[in-house]
Formats: sequence, C-alpha cells, structure tokens
Amino acid sequence: MSLNPDAFEPVRLEFHAGKLFTGQDIRGRDKTYDDLQETYQIAILVKERFFPDEDFFHGFEYYDPRRRISLGGRSRIVTIELSKVERVIEKPVSAMNGAEQWAVFFRYLTDRTKRQKINELVEQEEGIAMASRELLRISKDEVERARLMSEYKYAVDTQSKIVQAKREGRKEIVDMLKSGRSPEEIIRDFNST
Repeated sequence: MSLNPDAFEPVRLEFHAGKLFTGQDIRGRDKTYDDLQETYQIAILVKERFFPDEDFFHGFEYYDPRRRISLGGRSRIVTIELSKVERVIEKPVSAMNGAEQWAVFFRYLTDRTKRQKINELVEQEEGIAMASRELLRISKDEVERARLMSEYKYAVDTQSKIVQAKREGRKEIVDMLKSGRSPEEIIRDFNST
C-alpha cells in the first residue's frame, strides 16, 4: 500500500512484481517454467491521484506496444487508486462490477458511516467475504512478515530518494558549469541557500 506514491512508483511496482514472480521455486527434476504460478502485484494507492485519468483501476502486463501483442506471461501489476472511488460508493452494490466492489471495500472498510454498504458487499461477494474473515484471523507471524516487508520497502524507497536527490544535484551542478559559471560562483550560491 502506498499512501502518497513517489515519482518512482512505477519502477517500484515492477521491482516488487519481479521479486514476487522470481521468488517461486522451480528447481528440481520434476519442475519446469510451466510450474510458475501467476503473480499479481496489487498496489493500493491511497491519498493522492497517481495516474492523470479518472479511472481508479489499472492493470498492467508485458506487451509489445507498437504491435499491441501481449506476451501472455504470468505476472501482472494492478493498481487501485482509492482517491478516485468517491463516485462509486453511491452506486447500489448490485450495480458495481468486481473492481468497483473491491475498491469500495478497501476504501471504506474502516469508515463506520459506510458500514451498511460494506456489509452488503460482504453478503454479495464471496471473495470480499473471505477477505473480511481473513482480516480478522491475521496471525502474529503474518503481521511480523508484513512489518518486515514494510521495513524493507521503506529502506529501498529511502535509498532511492537519496540517490535520486544526489543525481539531481550533480546534474544541476554540471548544467551550471556547462552554462559557463565558475566553481566559485556555484559554491557561493549553494552556501547562501
């Protein structure tokens, strides 16, 4: 889950989707690539809009964009932008498609004013009912695994931000030098800010 996705969110999604997919073990005499299971990196983007359109649901897979041919692989990246779900909550549950039902569930699960709508979703959609039950049964081990994964993501995100800032700073200095400014002028400008 990303509260406020950074500019590197697309690459971050690819990285974690790759880790999920390649984390499967297919070593052994009776294993082949056909034994790899489908994997879905599902990103719930919470507060800010990330994609410029009005759609809250996006599904990505590998394909040749020029010829519009899908690779037909087994890894997918799914994003759900909860900031775009407001208009969906007003629909009757029976009029919502599956993606809308899940988005409403994630967005309003803890909102007491929407409890009736969530209860309707749980009654009508078996997968949401199962997810609701599972949320109540999350074990300490699963919580710890999620905490460790969150720490890992935080560390990689922080490292990415630091490296990106350094690259931008270097580029800014190189651009100033190329424009004819002396190193002394650049140092003086940086020291005055």
